[in-house]
Amino acid sequence: MAATATAAAAAISFLSSRHNVAPSSATCLFLRPSNSTNSRNFPSFSIKSFSAPTPSPPLTQDELKKIAADKAVEYVKSGMVLGLGTGSTAAFVVAKLGALLASGELTNIVGVPTSKRTEEQAASLNIPLATLDTHPRLDLAIDGADEVDPNLDLVKGRGGALLREKMVEAASDKFVVVVDDSKLVTGLGGSGLAMPVEVVQFCWKYNLIRLQELFKDEGCEAKLRLDGDGKPYVTDNSNYIVDLYFKNPIKDSAAAGKEISSFEGVVEHGLFLDMTTAVIIAGKNGVDVKSK
Repeated sequence: MAATATAAAAAISFLSSRHNVAPSSATCLFLRPSNSTNSRNFPSFSIKSFSAPTPSPPLTQDELKKIAADKAVEYVKSGMVLGLGTGSTAAFVVAKLGALLASGELTNIVGVPTSKRTEEQAASLNIPLATLDTHPRLDLAIDGADEVDPNLDLVKGRGGALLREKMVEAASDKFVVVVDDSKLVTGLGGSGLAMPVEVVQFCWKYNLIRLQELFKDEGCEAKLRLDGDGKPYVTDNSNYIVDLYFKNPIKDSAAAGKEISSFEGVVEHGLFLDMTTAVIIAGKNGVDVKSK
């Protein structure tokens, strides 16, 4: 055994001098005694070299959104009238559509934007635009979502465009949602982030108090949305937004939606129920498509 150890040390020393193998190198050397019949007198070793694999860095949230957006655009065919969503994920969809139109891979596309900023982005990419007044029936709408529950119901509107989004997406034959897996919840309101309600400016505080009281069992806190200057956020429709924050998920989303809509002065809410055709979810293990 002593002779074997001495021979092993000698082999390592010889290899280090010949190949400049530093002890701290990422390459590991494994020495194994040979089964040769002469091993008693001439110890020999089988040497294998293994390089430690370099792990791939995890994808960023924007990279996941782009993957989902690219998958959603596969639903688009030339000649379609499309609802163009609002938000960071929808912006990737609009960018992809612009690129496909520029390359000639898609033709005769008409887009109906759901916000002024989407309209500006689409126009900058030379995507022909229209409104529901001229195109009351759409082939397909593609948009992101803030929450997706197991029934494929949604919370939308943290970007402030919930009214126009709901109008356009309700007028579409198909509605495809693109998200990363961080948007999945077991029940709507379960993320603890805002569920928006668009209200008229007149007596907005009156409706804020009523909305908070409506969801007191869910531990709801209602807040007026402010802009970057600390002033009330104003939507494209000149309304305010009251954001609802839930400690517990909404128990009955359909009933909640009806109750919210019954309040005078409420324009629209961010619960998008029974509207989704398919949800494209990008995660670390790839893209998953769920449909009803």
